[in-house]
Amino acid sequence: MTPCRRTILRWLPASWLAAAGMKVLAQNETALYTRTRRSADGIGKSYMGREISGVMGWQGAAWLEREEREKEERGDLLLRELGLKQGMTVADIGAGTGYYARRMAPLVGSSGTVYAVDVQPEMIRMLGDLAKKAHLSNIRPVLCAVDNVRLPDASIDLAIMVDVYHELEFPYQVMESVVRALKPGGRVVLVEYRAEDPAVPIKPLHKMSEAQVKKEAAAQALVYERTANTLPWQHVVVFRKK
Repeated sequence: MTPCRRTILRWLPASWLAAAGMKVLAQNETALYTRTRRSADGIGKSYMGREISGVMGWQGAAWLEREEREKEERGDLLLRELGLKQGMTVADIGAGTGYYARRMAPLVGSSGTVYAVDVQPEMIRMLGDLAKKAHLSNIRPVLCAVDNVRLPDASIDLAIMVDVYHELEFPYQVMESVVRALKPGGRVVLVEYRAEDPAVPIKPLHKMSEAQVKKEAAAQALVYERTANTLPWQHVVVFRKK
């Protein structure tokens, strides 16, 4: 920016600058997202040909802690796929009640950290209480924004989203913030119910195909690494930061 232009900007009213910034943001969002007819489970907004689903509110927290979840999802197999080690810093994005954050915490140990990130204050309170009850002092609750996970740059070894990505209102911006938070070579793991399998008893808008996951991740500074299909109902799609 030239000195002359900097001087002009310094003397422009703050309201003008704010309006200009909002206009740029609106243009960027228009380029990324499309407004569509809202379906029963969606928000009427599409990204790369996929309607974004509505978010499961904190009122449904009991479903996240249901007794049959381990049998249905085989979380033990998922944790094995992550290859967590003592001392790692990991982030559970869209952590909800902290179901997986609490299971990752012992695997990274007291020298490691689990950021339990969620956009709903009620979920943050619940996961904090459950972590305290389980004496897991290495879990750090983080209240994020709808478009930013609010984690420090280059701070985490791995980020995981379990049945979360399809609900992000701003998937591009959220993933962009996740990539910024990854250390060089860090991994992002997206776990989604398989849209290719009609036998998976989940509403269609709450599923994603492997191809769609790869398509959307390709918009970021990520390299596809592998897909694990060891879970009963879900894909485990792994990407690495370029």
